[in-house]
Amino acid sequence: MSTGSEGPYRTSIIPLFTRAPLRTVLRTADGVRIEAVYEPCTAGFTPTAIVVAHGFTGSVDRPAVRRAARVFAQRAAVVTFSFRGHGGSGGRSTVGDREVLDLVAAVEWARSLGHTRVVTVGFSMGGSVVLRHAAMRATESVHRGRTEARTDAVVAVSAPARWYYRGTAPMRRLHWVVGHPVGRLVGRYGLRTRIHPRDWDPVPVSPVEAVPLIAPTPLLIVHGDRDAYFPLDHPRMLVAAVEDGPAELWLEVGMGHAENAADDELLGRIGRWLDGE
Repeated sequence: MSTGSEGPYRTSIIPLFTRAPLRTVLRTADGVRIEAVYEPCTAGFTPTAIVVAHGFTGSVDRPAVRRAARVFAQRAAVVTFSFRGHGGSGGRSTVGDREVLDLVAAVEWARSLGHTRVVTVGFSMGGSVVLRHAAMRATESVHRGRTEARTDAVVAVSAPARWYYRGTAPMRRLHWVVGHPVGRLVGRYGLRTRIHPRDWDPVPVSPVEAVPLIAPTPLLIVHGDRDAYFPLDHPRMLVAAVEDGPAELWLEVGMGHAENAADDELLGRIGRWLDGE
């Protein structure tokens, strides 16, 4: 892969007709180094780029993330990246809070490479991040008035609707990993995820509070009926919160949780939805 020089985000340093992937390091607004990969559309240059936000404990090089990128690249260019505290990125995970700055950097990079239409797809924790990012486009200073940070469509897969949910055994285990010193050691050495020890202050806007602010940006909520982390009241709550604008809900029969459970057929349908089909 090619490598770019570091900066807040990249200006176009490769020809737009290149077929070679590009691996680089981005710098977020709060100074965190984020590893990222750009993959051109296999069908040739397209104005659309899909930015993929992985789930907690994921990374740009995890097989499920690479598989999603491969499927999406059949229709558009793809940007994948590792959230802070994950993979080769710097910093420590705030489990969905400051991660919105990582997504902003990735979206801006996609636009700097010549893509005039940039859309976001997030899984689990990444799903909550893409929802908050889409809502922030006109309501919070994180975008600092720069239109490069906006998204033109958003898909949240297996996303929570509210914070601090402990209603399932996997989520109780996750809260132990995040909130207990021994749990954070397990996260660091067992799950390869470095977790910030401080609680949120202030608590960020929850996904269900963010959803009403997303319109008129097109929104798709995708959730499996066998999700062991978040039951079906979460996606239904998210869609019910939409007050205006286009929004769809796909409840997938037999699907589990996040990118590991999203098969090629579902990823292909998401790609077609993002392409307006």
